[in-house]
Amino acid sequence: PSRHRAGRMYPPADERVSEAAILGLRRKRAAGATTCPSEAARVVAPDTWRDHLEAVRATAARLAEQGLLVVTQRVDPVELRSARGPVRLRLR
Repeated sequence: PSRHRAGRMYPPADERVSEAAILGLRRKRAAGATTCPSEAARVVAPDTWRDHLEAVRATAARLAEQGLLVVTQRVDPVELRSARGPVRLRLR
């Protein structure tokens, strides 16, 4: 959920950090290359990344819904919120 301040919506800090990690990793890779959400979680918190994986996946799902990312499982695009198992992220 977003926080409201002076009529504007701000995402929670974890979401902003997760988004920066996801997009930062994506921009460092070759065009069409993918990353795993766990890589972004490791950027967010190297020692406790597993604790942040669900937040990173939720942020990735939002970015995909906004059309910024494509989420794949094997080679097929999937809806991250309903996907089970490993997924990959790539910029649209």
